[in-house]
Amino acid sequence: MQEHIVVLTGAGISAESGLSTFRDSGGLWEQHSVYDVATPEAFERNRDLVLRFYNERRRQLQAVQPNPAHRLLAELESRYRVTVVTQNVDDLHERGGSSNVLHLHGELTKARSSFYPDPIYDIGYRDINPGDTCDRGTQLRPHIVWFGEEVPMLELAADIVRTADRLLIVGTSLQVYPAAGLVYEVDIDVPIIVIDPGEPASVSRARIIRKGATDGLSEWVRTLG
Repeated sequence: MQEHIVVLTGAGISAESGLSTFRDSGGLWEQHSVYDVATPEAFERNRDLVLRFYNERRRQLQAVQPNPAHRLLAELESRYRVTVVTQNVDDLHERGGSSNVLHLHGELTKARSSFYPDPIYDIGYRDINPGDTCDRGTQLRPHIVWFGEEVPMLELAADIVRTADRLLIVGTSLQVYPAAGLVYEVDIDVPIIVIDPGEPASVSRARIIRKGATDGLSEWVRTLG
């Protein structure tokens, strides 16, 4: 049976492709308050602004490419069973070649009804405009988990992490809950590797590689032989 590597990824891996992050200095939240663009209340209050914000994110995503870190994770599939659980809403893991990706916080390239939980539509990099509706006639919204909303994929992600033979954490500070709590779902004997150039939250028994996603992954993959 193939060893199962579960990879938790965050904004740090996408930043190396040139995508703006939310929490870094100069990041998106410095230009837009979270309360203006990433809550259900913001959508009700100023739908046009929220749609425009995510349309801009979609156009930016279309203009960038997967980086070597994304491709390194995809290449691991030739030797291991690999599942990527990402906090990112971009499609760079898929475009980089990973075949088994779970998005905790939704996907930029999809839209859904602002009223009904289903259906969900693949829209690619197209804009969502005021007046664009689902089949039931309600306004479309980005398929993004906003602040204050439940994370519907969280339980499935926890189930996946519990099956890990190795847990690899890349580009996330492990400070954003509930996603950060996934690290505590692994068995006590499962190796944990954290790749992040900053100061990630302390994880007992984790091996820390304080490098960026590409350099850190390259170093770690070499240790696999």
